[in-house]
Amino acid sequence: MSTLSIKNLSKTYPNGVRALDKVSLTIEKGMFGLLGPNGAGKSSLMRTLASLQEADSGTVRLDNIDVLRNPLEARKLLGYLPQEFGVYPRITAHQLLTHLAILKGITNRSERKDLVTYLLHKVNLYEKRNTSLKGFSGGMKQRVGIAQALIGNPRLIIVDEPTAGLDPAERNRFYNLLASLSQEVIVILSTHIVDDVRELCTQMAIMNLGQILYHGSPQDAIEELSNKVYRKLVGRDQLEDYAKTYKIISNKMVAGQPLIHVLCETHPQNGFEPLRPDLEDVFFSKINTSSVLV
Repeated sequence: MSTLSIKNLSKTYPNGVRALDKVSLTIEKGMFGLLGPNGAGKSSLMRTLASLQEADSGTVRLDNIDVLRNPLEARKLLGYLPQEFGVYPRITAHQLLTHLAILKGITNRSERKDLVTYLLHKVNLYEKRNTSLKGFSGGMKQRVGIAQALIGNPRLIIVDEPTAGLDPAERNRFYNLLASLSQEVIVILSTHIVDDVRELCTQMAIMNLGQILYHGSPQDAIEELSNKVYRKLVGRDQLEDYAKTYKIISNKMVAGQPLIHVLCETHPQNGFEPLRPDLEDVFFSKINTSSVLV
């Protein structure tokens, strides 16, 4: 069974931004969710794991391979779907996958043809194999992206913000595809969408400002907040006062009024009602326990 081991990984960009701050994670086979707001450092971590950028310090090992010292060997075992998967719009899905298979070293024509056919069936695009990519929906393009990530039988698949911009039906199809892949290999799902992690992942990490704030199962994280989250509808002009008194972890508008969720060890009274926490409460409690989200 493959294991990805990340230890004390750090990266500071020339502009002074510390994107990775001593990140350590151990990830086994299955679907692993990396959850964090935009700018948390998720993409920096994904690019480093994919050997697209160097780290300042730390180690990354995929089984017995030192990913940072032997990036060419690591890439043979890696499938990567970046946040922006560009396609050549004038060619077909079959032509694109054939081209990428050649680039990945699959030179035997018969083997390559069989592989591309298998991949198109795997992502349910075989019937569209001769259709120009410019006519594909966002979800179809993402499925082509997953198909190219599967070339070479990878042990590790990295998908970075894969469902942004997809409609609900396309997201569900993509979920099912990722779930089937994670039966065999490590799949890291990097996202800021809480539902992606809640519906797909048995293990997760929450990241912000280059640091890992939580590492474990979504259910364990939710249990940690049991009997500690309360909510109340308040006036807009009351938000500032409530923020001074309570640890507001989230704030959203309901019927024109802010609905605040607060973190408290005991019932705060004052009109608050208890609620059963969910992964969104976990997320906000980790990254935002001292300020109001507007």
